Amino acid sequence: MKHALEIGLIIAAAGQFCVAALNLSLVRIMGWKEDVTRMPLLIREVFHVHAWFISLTLAIFATITIRFAAQMADGSEPIYRWVACLIGVFWAVRAVIQVTYYSSSHWRGIVPRTIMHVILLAAYSGLTAVYLTAAL
Repeated sequence: MKHALEIGLIIAAAGQFCVAALNLSLVRIMGWKEDVTRMPLLIREVFHVHAWFISLTLAIFATITIRFAAQMADGSEPIYRWVACLIGVFWAVRAVIQVTYYSSSHWRGIVPRTIMHVILLAAYSGLTAVYLTAAL
């Protein structure tokens, strides 16, 4: 079980690196360049800073996970359980937001967006499960 959890944590870390990179490309991927350009300067700057800080946070989570995957999977030291728990809570909140905050009008009836919504929800839920398993 410990070895499987360690592998799951490494896969989770790789996934977080992917989400971090995706987050930095979101404007291009979603075709928001014109919309972002029309934002008032302060809102545009806050938008970009938040995108960078979210990506940096995810990269930090991933780096910590890769470096300490064995210790997190072992769970014998409280610090590793705490880190896993807090990252798990981060992803649990993100999964809940995916379902409760975003309007379904953004994806309902649009097959590619519906598929992406389901994939992201599954990914966020999977990250939650891996980290909270390591925490427990």
